[in-house]
Parts: sequence; C-alpha cells; structure tokens
Amino acid sequence: MPRNLINVNDVSIRYGERRILDHVSTGVNEGDRIGVVGRNGGGKSTLLGVLAGQRTVDSGRVVQAAEASLALVAQAPTMAPGVTVGQYILGDSAEHEWASQSRIREILEGLLGGFDEVILGRDGSVMSGGERQRVALAAALVADPEVLILDEPTNHLDVEGVTWLASWLKERRHGAYVVVTHDRWFLDEVSANTWEVVGGEIDTYEGGYSAFVLAKAERTRRSDAEQARRANLLRKELAWLRRGPPARTTKPRFRIDAANALIAQEPPARDDLELVKFAGARLGRTVFELTDVSIQAGGRTLVDDLTWSIGPGDRVGLLGANGAGKSTLLKALLGQHPLSAGRIRTGKTVQPVMLTQRLEDLPGDDRVLESVQRIAEYVDLGKAGQISASQLCERLGFSGNAQWTRVGDLSGGERRRLQLTRLLMSGPNVVILDEPTNDFDVETLTSVEDILDSFAGTVIVVSHDRYFLERVCTTYRAVLGDGQVRDLPGGVDEYMEIRSGQSLGSGTKGSPGGVQTTILVAKSDALSGGQRREVAKQVAAIERKMAKRRSEAEHLHAQLIEHATDAQLLLADTASLRDVESAIAELEQQWLELAEQLTD
Repeated sequence: MPRNLINVNDVSIRYGERRILDHVSTGVNEGDRIGVVGRNGGGKSTLLGVLAGQRTVDSGRVVQAAEASLALVAQAPTMAPGVTVGQYILGDSAEHEWASQSRIREILEGLLGGFDEVILGRDGSVMSGGERQRVALAAALVADPEVLILDEPTNHLDVEGVTWLASWLKERRHGAYVVVTHDRWFLDEVSANTWEVVGGEIDTYEGGYSAFVLAKAERTRRSDAEQARRANLLRKELAWLRRGPPARTTKPRFRIDAANALIAQEPPARDDLELVKFAGARLGRTVFELTDVSIQAGGRTLVDDLTWSIGPGDRVGLLGANGAGKSTLLKALLGQHPLSAGRIRTGKTVQPVMLTQRLEDLPGDDRVLESVQRIAEYVDLGKAGQISASQLCERLGFSGNAQWTRVGDLSGGERRRLQLTRLLMSGPNVVILDEPTNDFDVETLTSVEDILDSFAGTVIVVSHDRYFLERVCTTYRAVLGDGQVRDLPGGVDEYMEIRSGQSLGSGTKGSPGGVQTTILVAKSDALSGGQRREVAKQVAAIERKMAKRRSEAEHLHAQLIEHATDAQLLLADTASLRDVESAIAELEQQWLELAEQLTD
C-alpha cells in the first residue's frame, strides 16, 4: 500500500459568492503522477496552494505526512534582491560538492543552459519572469522533494526544454508530483492520472491527456445533459487522436477495445484539400514570397539567404530555440522588422493578423462583447460561414454572462482570449500566432483548434506546445539561430534529432540526408582543427545553397500544377525545374566530397 503524502478532506474555498472548491476530498500518494486540467480561473492554482499548505481553506482539512518534504513552483516566483542564481538553487554548497553530482549538472544544463560563473552569478531579482521560473524550477528539482508541485512549468520552456523536463520527470523513481499544465503532449508524457477541476469539483481519470479525452467522450455520449458544442469539440479531439501514434490509444486502461472503436467511427478533424481550395479562392496564388532574404537583430544574422514561398491554405509550424529568431521572422513577414538583404512580396489580397506575446491595451470599462463588436458585428471565417460577434465569443469561452464582464476585470488568460477573439473578428485570411498557448487552458486551445479546422486561409504558428503544433500544422520549418531556416518533412521529431546532433559538435548544420555535420566533425581526427573548421564552413555554405534550390524546386512543382493546361508555360517550367534539379545534384556531390574529407 503506497504511503499517503497529502490528504484533502471535505475542503471548500469561496471567492465572494463563487465556490472555487466545493467539498473536495482527494489525496496524493507515494508514486502518484498527476496532471491537472481545467478552465482558467477554475481553481487549478488554488488547488495546488491547498496541497502545498500555502492556501487557507474555508472549511475541511488538509493533512501532510510527517517529515514529507514538499516544493511548489508557482507561475510567478519572486527572488530577493542581491540573491544570485547559484545561491537560490544551490544555497551555500561549495562548488566541488554540487559539481561532482551529475544529476545537478544535468538539471542546470537542461533548464539554464549551463552552470558557469556568468549564469550562476546573475542577480535573480532583475531577471525576467520566465527566467525566474526556470531558476525556481531548477531549485525544486535539485532539492528533490518527496512531493513536487508544478504550476504551468512549460510556459517559458521551448520544445527542447519541455522534452527535457518530461524525460526528467518520467525517470524520477521516488515520491510524487502534481502538475498543472495546458501542454497536452507533456500531460500525455508525464501523467499516470488526470484531475479535471470543474464546477468546484475534481473529476479523476486514469491515464494522461489521451485517456482523459477518451473517457470524457465516453461519459459525454452517455449523458443527455452534455451540451452539443462540447460533444462536437470532443469528437474533433477523437478524430485527431485517431491520426496520431498508436501509443495514444493504448495508454488508457479502461475498455481499450471500446475506446478504439469510438475513435474509429470519427471522420478526420478537417479536410485539408478542401480548405486549400477555399483558401486559394480567398487569397489567390501568393501569400508571402521570400527571395534571398537575410534578417539581422542585435548584431546577429538570424536568417541568411532564405528563399521560401508560403501559399494559400498552408499551415506552417515554426520551431526553434528561444532567441533563435522565430518572432523576428514573423515580424519581417508583416513588414515590422527590416531586411538586411533580399525581398518579401506579399499577395495583393492578403489580410493578415498576428497574435503576439504582448497583451493588447484595451479600454477597461468596455464589456467583452462590446470590445469585440467594436471590430465587427459579423465575420466570415471561410468554410464555416458567417458568425456573429456573440457566437465567436461563445466559441472562445465567453459564454452567457461572461460576455458582459468588464475588460478591466479579466484575468491575463481571459484578456489573451479576448485579444484572439478581436483579431479573428476582423475577418483575416492569414492568421499568425506567436506562442498562442501560454495563457490558454486546454478547453480554450481545443476551441481555437476547432475554429482553425474550418478556417480557409493560411496559418503560421510559433509554439513550444508540441500537441498544438501537430494538431494545427501540416508543414514545419526550423529556425536554427545560425542563419539557416530548414524544412522539416519529419516534423517535430526531425527537429529534435537536428538539435540533438548539434549538441554533439560545433553547432553546424545537418546534412541533406539527415546525418549531422556536427557528428562528422566530432568524429574526424585526420584534419587539423583549423582545416576542420574551414571544411565545415564550406559544408554550411553548400547546405544554404541546397536549401535555396530546393525551395525553388518546390515552387516550380507548384507552378507545373497551375500551368497544366498551358503548354508553353508548362515547357518553360519543366526546363527550369530540370536546371534546378541538376544544380541540386551538383551541390549534393560537392557536399559528399567534403563530408569524405571530414571522415577520413
């Protein structure tokens, strides 16, 4: 029998007339791996405070096991002025004491990017909120308590950081952890049980997010009282799970055969070919045409010699480490950041909107619905047809009386939701989302995905949320921070392989066949250090040229389809494509010859 670490008995908490927790009884035992989901403002963070003993309850009782150590990492941790990162995480430990422990070095490397004097000597009080959260998370992992409680730990981590944290938690063999997160891939990776905080109660489900969706869908099908809209959204999620890896459907332990049968009945979440057809009618042939584009910021070249065509109906996911230049590239597409070279041609009919990481400054006395109606009364989002401002508010979580809430009374997550609602109300045909998942709960993310499923336009997404990227996007590009923007036919998995390969060597780019140049450099011992660097530079230059030529080939393939009924244009396109493919073959041969020098 696992030891009980925290026991919550008949606990209630009120905010004014609203019950956040209503006679809740639950507990955390040794070995528990719990993910918590629920609406923003629904009580998730309050529940974590109760479990950690940091939140006073109105009634009921919370008992923690004697001598059970506990750590809570909140969304906005504070650090006293003058306290360095090293002091906050390691206390007074001498360097030889902590540096000799591989576990601590791994944590510092995984969350802070290293453990040199510059990193550990920073004053934590002047760091950004995201940096402080990573420091607080590192301190909690180093302390290694029996109960680890994490409130939105993935918010300020990139895809690699999220993957690293998931791996670390899965390998943790003792104690228990409770995690609030909207990152559904992360939930699936780390959770053995899911708690949904809804209506002041806690509904429990066995398994991670996939199991939660399946069980909730089964309950929904059996309940006549469930609203039709929620059922439709759950069916959309089932359709997505149907397309995913088999592991998603084998994790649930309840009625596996019935669950798989349920998934098999659902059609695809969206018809991509039909949407591209609609998007072409709204956007024409061109959305963004980048030719030999280079972008610099802060003295660094973030994008170098990029040729890329973004067409109608494309759904592009941009991946890259924090600071690699993803947001800067998005701004350049909209003319908000200057180019150092090249040009970007924007289609004449393009009407873009961009959800940025910065919250809009809105009149606080406006009501939610009034704020949206200031943009428009009705909007046509494409294949879904025309909907009213009130209907769009409803779909994005502002239902009933919530539409008459003062904007000034909204939480950060609600203001972010309102920001997106107003953007969509403007009737765009290109939607650019820069880290859209940071402030949205799982239910809101599902609603956003539902809207985008019927959006007949182009979508470009920057996000660390792997589930959202794979759910919304069909093509992927990696912004690697060294000038290269690389196509990712293998999606997020290929990006992780590239980044893993870069960490093995000097950080040069990957080869066209998926073999990392950095691995080749690391293995080479026939050339001197200077010679290896020179050859690696030549390899990198050739790879940039190949990427440019491949983009040209993609564009020409698209033109062949467009000009299928025009014999003269078809002949010209065919000849151009033959020249480009010949150039690619020649570059690949040069690359192989250089690679042989590195491996001799």
